[in-house]
Amino acid sequence: MQTAPRAGAGHGRCGKIDRLRPFGRGIRSHSCDPLQNPFPPAIARSGRPAGRVPVAGAEVADEVGHLPRRPARILLAAKWSMQGLRAAWLHESSFRLEAYLFVVLAPLAWWLGGSGVERALMIGSMLLVLGVELLNSAIEAVIERYGAEHHELAGRAKDMGSAAVFVLMMNVLLCWGLILAPRWT
Repeated sequence: MQTAPRAGAGHGRCGKIDRLRPFGRGIRSHSCDPLQNPFPPAIARSGRPAGRVPVAGAEVADEVGHLPRRPARILLAAKWSMQGLRAAWLHESSFRLEAYLFVVLAPLAWWLGGSGVERALMIGSMLLVLGVELLNSAIEAVIERYGAEHHELAGRAKDMGSAAVFVLMMNVLLCWGLILAPRWT
């Protein structure tokens, strides 16, 4: 949820956060002496903007801080992840092709893998390809957002994203080859 500042919320007269007294004797306000308040009024000691009010219609994973504060936020993050997977499936043919290959090759890797480590390497290398394909698609979507005209840096970014997917595809071949080749020699 996007937030907008609210003046003086939860702060003492000079903008510092009110704190509980050491032995629970209530809340104290800090004086407005600039020497005692080295922090700007909009920033608390935690480094976060103080006194934010939610703006209707906009949602973000965290309203304050970096960790989820309630289970509903985790569910929102999962919902947004599913929306991203759905968008990749609908709009990216390369992601669909790699997903089809994963559906075919993952059971094969499970069957051919002699140990848990071999199975993890063979299946995990394919999952890495899918993950980097999602990142590459995100890069391409952002670049297309700003226009279809050719720009050298935009072309370079797209090429590097494709190269990252290619390198991980070579990693899949290497993992599968190193695991399976000794069995037929």
